[in-house]
Amino acid sequence: MAEILGMISSQRGSETDPVTGPAVDPGWIREFARAHEEAGFDRVLIGYSSAAPDGFAIASAVLAATEKLGVLIAHRPGFVAPTVLARKLATLDQLSGGGRVAVHHISGGSDADQARDGDYTTKAQRYARTGEFMSVLRTALSAEAPFDHEGEYYRLTGAHSSVKPVHPGGIPLWFGGLSPDAVQVGGQHADVYALFGEPRAQIADRIQAIRAVAAQHGNTGLGFSMSTRPVVAATEDEAWEKADRLLAQARVNLEAGKENNPLRLVHKATEEKTAESADRLQRLAHERDVHDERLWFGITKLMGPQGNSSGHVGTGEQVAASLLEYWDLGVENFLMRGFDQLGDVQDWGVHLLPHLRAGIEARTQAARASAIA
Repeated sequence: MAEILGMISSQRGSETDPVTGPAVDPGWIREFARAHEEAGFDRVLIGYSSAAPDGFAIASAVLAATEKLGVLIAHRPGFVAPTVLARKLATLDQLSGGGRVAVHHISGGSDADQARDGDYTTKAQRYARTGEFMSVLRTALSAEAPFDHEGEYYRLTGAHSSVKPVHPGGIPLWFGGLSPDAVQVGGQHADVYALFGEPRAQIADRIQAIRAVAAQHGNTGLGFSMSTRPVVAATEDEAWEKADRLLAQARVNLEAGKENNPLRLVHKATEEKTAESADRLQRLAHERDVHDERLWFGITKLMGPQGNSSGHVGTGEQVAASLLEYWDLGVENFLMRGFDQLGDVQDWGVHLLPHLRAGIEARTQAARASAIA
């Protein structure tokens, strides 16, 4: 099922709008969650870092504040047992009516950030642990009888949960990462593989490589998501002018030392290693500012490695058309994060999402007609 996702934070803040308020602002969470639902988003990502507020607690607040909006809870395997996570997810799924909960596995690209929570494994070990974690988690979410498991990272005897998801298979397992180890793990275990906003040619290559791994393991239902930070205006010229203003404001805030990321409550050291996916965006950003007509890397180049920072620029119809080209490559889920967080979500609900959904529906209907013929 195709989904359009937003991203919610526990406090207001972005590169152009410095972080303000308490680390957990209940009123902001409610307002931001409801804005996503009213705009027509299917789900919101709740991010993770060693300094961030607890994602499950934030998810509970989002679900309570909305009627249909789903959550995608990011977490890092290694700090909670997979059987414990299975019960937490299934309980939240039951409390929210079923089908509104998904989990995103992030193995951890920064050794320093892992160490802040007491994890000193290598990156290769973390990916191996994530693979085993996801396998055990999937079993724990579905097993009717107690089961045993003995692996490299987890050993269980008589594991059993009395609570299951409302619907069998109703909690999708997402995964992110682009190193060779990541591709092997995600291709085998994920329901949805999350990609950053790269040019079409690179996305096509990534999908091909990941699908090859998935085929080796019989993971025929693997789907893909792509992140973008749309900059939308009434005309294309106005959209690029808006992008220039955002870049200028972000530069002013950066030079003033203002905090820009609600997930990072302390600045990371400049020498910290980052994830391969973030490094790939940096390489693309330093090649040129714009790829594929409207995929903009201005903020990416300015801010350095910090997650999904590239975005498509244009009118709502133009940005939707660009995203639909990724759909044709195999991307069925789109994750959007803004700069004027609340205002962008509201604008996208009027000017972008209707065009994107219409295009998805047209392509879906055409595919069904072709299959019947």
